[in-house]
Amino acid sequence: MHIHAFSPMEVYHASQNTGCSVKQALSELRKCGLDSMPGTAAEILVDDIRKKICPNKLTTKQWVDIVTTAHTLGIPTTATMMYGHIESWDDRIEHILLIREIQKRTGGFTEFVPLPFMPKNNELGLMTSHRGGVDDLKVHAIARILLHRYIKNVQASWVKLGRKLAQVALMFGANDLGGTLMEENISKSAGGLAGECLQKEEFENLIREIGRIPKQRDTLYRVLDV
Repeated sequence: MHIHAFSPMEVYHASQNTGCSVKQALSELRKCGLDSMPGTAAEILVDDIRKKICPNKLTTKQWVDIVTTAHTLGIPTTATMMYGHIESWDDRIEHILLIREIQKRTGGFTEFVPLPFMPKNNELGLMTSHRGGVDDLKVHAIARILLHRYIKNVQASWVKLGRKLAQVALMFGANDLGGTLMEENISKSAGGLAGECLQKEEFENLIREIGRIPKQRDTLYRVLDV
């Protein structure tokens, strides 16, 4: 079993609550069986934006420090970006380029996951303008271009994009579809309608319909012979 758990925000809280350093907290988690981490709580890694959308979360520097420490300890992570709220394209580009610079130093990111903001039932949604599917496709395509040679995998979040748009994203830079979720509440609470579970056959059909060959992989992107 591969344990993929604890966001940088949760690691930070563990460190603060126990009075140990981030490195000590991560080292103990590694000893106890932690194999990899989700690179969530990144939102947009631009502090001017973070002060407005998530003032109680980590600063950009804190997020970067925790992720790079995990990488140096042999704990790979994903990298995420929540876009489509009050940020600009300049902010998006700055975020992606920061991810690229970290990857150049550590090589610890397994994938990049653009996460479109879900605007319903929250205050931030009242401050945002409508985001169309073309914008989603541009994010995936530009991420592929900027991360070329450094991060091989760009994931399309079918839970947030919906099945059909995620399928199209596979033609615009993405090469991976996220898997089945358990008790997913964030997207559903914010208006997501795609659901949280797809059977293996449904994934395969979405991929084959666009002329691609489906492959099942593990958390570290090793192709499984199944």
